[in-house]
Amino acid sequence: MTRSRFGRFSDIRVQALGLAVVACLTTVQCSGGGSSSGGGGGPIVPGPTSPTPTPTPVGPETFVGAGDIAICGGNADATARQLDSIGGTVFTLGDNAYPSGTRDEFRNCYEPSWGRHKARTRPTPGNHDYGTPGAAPYYEYFGANAGFPGAGYYSFELGAWHIVSLNSNVPDAGAAQLAWLRADLADHATTRCTLAYWHHPIFSSGPNGSIASEAPIRAYGREMFRILHEAGAELVLVGHEHQYERFAPQTADGMLDPARGIRQIVVGTGGVPLYDFQATRPNSEVRIKAHGVMKLTLSSDRYQWDFLPISGPGDSGSAACH
Repeated sequence: MTRSRFGRFSDIRVQALGLAVVACLTTVQCSGGGSSSGGGGGPIVPGPTSPTPTPTPVGPETFVGAGDIAICGGNADATARQLDSIGGTVFTLGDNAYPSGTRDEFRNCYEPSWGRHKARTRPTPGNHDYGTPGAAPYYEYFGANAGFPGAGYYSFELGAWHIVSLNSNVPDAGAAQLAWLRADLADHATTRCTLAYWHHPIFSSGPNGSIASEAPIRAYGREMFRILHEAGAELVLVGHEHQYERFAPQTADGMLDPARGIRQIVVGTGGVPLYDFQATRPNSEVRIKAHGVMKLTLSSDRYQWDFLPISGPGDSGSAACH
């Protein structure tokens, strides 16, 4: 079950309920049973037959998806069939409908494939979604699941994990998003496991990794990565490169950091034509050219990743949260 926090806005009612529950658990009486206002009476203290309740363990959650998904005539139908047999919450890593994110492309290319999982999808936008001004069809299509209209960033809870969906398409006007991200992570400072996802990778062995025109986007993404690293996040998922690539945990500046680094995984494998790899970047551990989906199993203190290609070898592993 997910609980969302859209853009700059928090759900005051959920916060109030949470405070009430905490207050209830930390006092000797929540309701009923005759506390009195004045001298004689007092709160009823639970006896030996009323033990203090213990928190219910949070079971593993499934988080599954990919980026660079639907072009009419592409392979989105095949990856959507993979989703058909996998439960949990679906994510997208941008470039949901090709080539320009129009209403017709969402209706004719995305909807017949990944669209049947829209109700359980938590998306993020890509540059092709912004091929239509303001990515208006993207926000119309996904509605409340895309966060605050026009912003493209939001957060939610998935089991024991804090999940943050960010918008890497706004480096020229993204100061508000960076400020929101800092505040959001500060609000969840006691959460042990954190995952973030957006479209453009910081590190890549694909053809877009060294394009000069995308340098401002990479610099902006690096700031998001740095904020997440400082907060102790575990994972960053991205798309944009039409391939699968997993990096070792590292800092925003690309320094290997096994103890506190963030593992970035590129999963631009949702269905559009694939790219060839270029020069291998430092700390790149696995590279696969295949369509498929990433299935994450998120436990209370660790995670497991399984890249499931349509055909050929995949990639699996696990790690503990920081």
